[in-house]
Amino acid sequence: MSTSNRTTLTVAEAKKILNKFNCLDIAPILKPLEKALTRQAIILLAKLSDYQILGICADTAEEGILAMETYSRAFGYQPPENLPHPEGPVYIKLNGKNGLCYLDSYAGHHRGVLVSCQSYQEGGVNEMYGHLPLDLFVG
Repeated sequence: MSTSNRTTLTVAEAKKILNKFNCLDIAPILKPLEKALTRQAIILLAKLSDYQILGICADTAEEGILAMETYSRAFGYQPPENLPHPEGPVYIKLNGKNGLCYLDSYAGHHRGVLVSCQSYQEGGVNEMYGHLPLDLFVG
């Protein structure tokens, strides 16, 4: 797939880019071009769904909250404020439909962001992608 001469992706190209993330592995470190394409891909599929649910696993509350804030803004949501900051790894779940957010300590080994795209209509995007990098929308 050559993307050097264009800036938009097709749905099929976006899904192909995101399918390398299998929801089981820790998010890989991406090269700048891979990071840009992954950002484009997830934003395209998020726009084709009605809302998204984020599942974030991070080493610290600060790292997880930053990921939640940057992903939220990328998807057009206002991120919640005044979340707790427990010590150690955390899990954050944010429902973009209603803004409900849950943050708690996390004992698992996964790290990264799961993005579950939800559509009301049959045939819409109803798929989960990830674990995407925590810093996908940072910088």
